[in-house]
Formats: sequence, structure tokens, C-alpha cells
Amino acid sequence: MNTADANILSWRVIIPFLLTGTIWGSTWYVITGQIDGVPAAWSVFYRFALATPALFVVALLMKRRLRLTRPEQVLAMGVGLAQFSGNFLFVYHSELYVTSGIVAMMFALLMVPNALFARFFLGERVQGGFVLGSLVAIVGVSFLLWHEWQANPDAGVIGGNVGLGIVLAVIGILCASLANVIQANPTGRGVPMVSLLAWAMLYGTLFDLGFAWLTAGPPPLPTAPTYWGGIVYLALIGSVVTFPLHYNLVRVIGAGRAAYNSIITIAVAMLLSTLFEEYRWTPLTASGMVLAVIGMVLALRARKQPGVQVQQSGRLMRGEPSEQGE
Repeated sequence: MNTADANILSWRVIIPFLLTGTIWGSTWYVITGQIDGVPAAWSVFYRFALATPALFVVALLMKRRLRLTRPEQVLAMGVGLAQFSGNFLFVYHSELYVTSGIVAMMFALLMVPNALFARFFLGERVQGGFVLGSLVAIVGVSFLLWHEWQANPDAGVIGGNVGLGIVLAVIGILCASLANVIQANPTGRGVPMVSLLAWAMLYGTLFDLGFAWLTAGPPPLPTAPTYWGGIVYLALIGSVVTFPLHYNLVRVIGAGRAAYNSIITIAVAMLLSTLFEEYRWTPLTASGMVLAVIGMVLALRARKQPGVQVQQSGRLMRGEPSEQGE
């Protein structure tokens, strides 16, 4: 047994692995409580207004440099607008129309546009196994989306059109993927990840503030304790606590192996949708779930060319997610 395999069996790896996957899986459902009666744009802003200073504190505790050069600040701004504005704004709005677990399943395919963008912008290549696995996963998710469409042809979980929700989720995925790829350029590789994310989150939060005010009017002040409890959970647990945990996993067992916690994320997200969103399983959805998981495993197992950090950095960027989870 080599050192990497021994590390995987360590409780220092197993516990963070399970914890990050479970937390990210739960965030998709928690988001539904943030958009029920409150403009989604303001909920995105509240989340990152709390998470941003906390992430700067994390960077200080990790002793990472926070002073960025001008090109690094420009990069952070681009990442922030794509990740912490575009991605999350589209995701929150998509969950107005589509079951949260299904949106989580769609985001599990983040590695596909990551690979396409990396090929286009960075000249990276992926092997046939990754393509095959991705196609299998896409077919599986398509089964789930088809069922969602059939079950709600005109109205989603809260209201509106399922097709619109799917389109919004796809745009959110593309925004997250773009952020993943641009942060992997030479400028981005020279910045500590936590520092880049802190500044990116700050820029994204400022844009979220302006967008929310222009599109939804003055900020609402919900009185429900559950709403603010959700904000705290998403900001601190889902966006800040999980980041250093996953970042350490990547260093110990590698980005490829750490990415397998997306399977746990999906399982938790779909379980919560089944329990609390009245999601009903059918032979079509069950087979779609199996195909999606098999496809993701095949794609993740496929040996990639040297840009694996680009393929998997979406998990880091989700630390809210992508949070991922989201």
C-alpha cells in the first residue's frame, strides 16, 4: 500500500471527505428556503456579505498573502463576477422552478464544460474515457430532467416554467465553469487559492448588491429566524468551513480523488428532495440516477492530461461552490 492509499484510509481524510460532501449536498435544499418570499438576488447578497469577511479571516489564519498585484486583482474580479454573481444568481433563480436535487445533479456535470473551456482556452486534452463517462452521465441527467418536465409541464416546485429553470441552471453551470478555467491561468496559479477566492467573493458581493437593488428594489428584512439561520449556514458552513477542509483533502489525496465526494453531494441532495420536496422516484428517474453516477465515476477515473486542477477546481470554487454544493 503506497502513501496515497494509506492516506485515504486515515480518519483525517475520511471525516472531512464525508463532511464536505454532506454539507454541500444539504446546501441545495437550504437555498429553497432563501427564495421563498424573498428576492433571490438579495438572498445571494446576504449570503456573501457574511461569507466574504469570514473568508478573509480564513486567509489570515492560513497565513496566505492578501495583497494582490493589479493583474491578480483583475483576475479576481473576473472570477468574482462569473462565480459569486453569475453562477449563484442563476442557480438561486433556477431553484424557483426546478427541484433542488435535480439542480445539484446538473451541477455534477460541471466537469464537462470545464473540459471544453480548458481545451478551448488552455489547449488541454482529455482522453476517451472522460468523454465516454461524461456522455453516460449526461444521458442519466437527461432522464431526470425529462421526468421533471413531465411531472411539472407548466409549474415548478414554487412556480413558473421548468424549462426556464433548466436554462437558468445551465447558464449558471457555464458561469461557474468559466470561473474555474480562468483562475487556472498562469496569473491565477501564482495566487494562494483562498486569497483569490476572498477577493473574488468581495467583488462578486459588490456586484450582487447593485444587481439586487436595481432588479428587486430596496433590501428586504425577513423576520423568520429560519431564513437568517439558513443564511448563516450557507455563508459560514457551506461557503467557508468546507473550503479549507476540501482544500486540505486536495493536498493530501489529490484533486481527482477528492472530487469523488460529489457522489455524496448528489446522494444527500436527492435524499433531501425526496424527504422535503415530495420528489417521487420512478423507473425512469432511478435509471437516470444510476447512469449519472456511473458516468461520473467513469469520467473521474479516466486519466487526464496535466490540467487536472482545472477539471476539478470546481469543487474548490463551489466552496460555495459550487458549491458546490452551492
